Amino acid sequence: MIVLGLSGSIGMGKSTASAMFRRMGVPVYDSDASVHVVLGKGGTAVAPIDAAFPGIVVDGAVDRDALGKRVFGDDAALKRLETIVHPLVRRRQDDFLKRCAARRVPLAVLDIPLLFEIRLDVRCDILVVVSAPARIQAARVLARPGMTREKFDAILARQMPDAEKRRRADFVVPSGRGMRETLRRLTRIARLIHDMTPTRWPPDMFAERTVHRRSPDARNRPRYRNHRS
Repeated sequence: MIVLGLSGSIGMGKSTASAMFRRMGVPVYDSDASVHVVLGKGGTAVAPIDAAFPGIVVDGAVDRDALGKRVFGDDAALKRLETIVHPLVRRRQDDFLKRCAARRVPLAVLDIPLLFEIRLDVRCDILVVVSAPARIQAARVLARPGMTREKFDAILARQMPDAEKRRRADFVVPSGRGMRETLRRLTRIARLIHDMTPTRWPPDMFAERTVHRRSPDARNRPRYRNHRS
C-alpha cells in the first residue's frame, strides 16, 4: 500500500484536492475531522483538555472558539494543547492505515495540514503539496467567516513557509488554475505512482522515533523526487 501525504498551507486548496481523491475512490484520512472527533462530545481529548484549560469544556465537548482564544498568541499554551491532541489524532491515523492495509487498497491518502511541521512526512512514500499564489491564498482565507488579518498572520507564522513545503514535495499541485487543472494533476499523480513499491507501511517505528535527528533530505526519497506534476 502506497501512503501519500497530502499537505498545503491554509487557503491553498488542500481540502479540494482531498475531495478529488475521494471521488477517485481513494481512501483519505482527514486530520481536521479527527481533531473534531476527539474534541467533540465524548471525545478522548475532552477530559485532559478540561484539566489543562478549565472552563473550556461545555456540555461535554470542547468549545473550540473559546479554546482558540485561550491559546491564541500563547506559545506555551499551544504546545500544551498539541501535547494532548496530537497523540490522540495519531492513534486515529494508525487505525485508518491498518484498515486500509487490511482491505489491501493500493493507495491511501493522509490529509494532514501540518504534515511537515509535526514530522509525519516520514510515514509517507509520496509527498504532495497543494499551492497557490499568495494573493489567491489571502483572498480565500480572509473571505472566511470570523477571519481577520491578525488571525491569518498568526496561522501563517505557525506553518512552514509554502516555498519550503514545495521544496520538500515530490509533486506540487497548483490550485489557482481552476478545478479541472487540479483534478488533471492529481489523476496523473495517481497514475504515475500506481506501480511504485511501497516502503512506508508497515511503519519503521525506529525511523519515526529518530526522524527529528535527520535533515529533510536524509530521508530515503522515492523515485519521483522533485517532480512537478
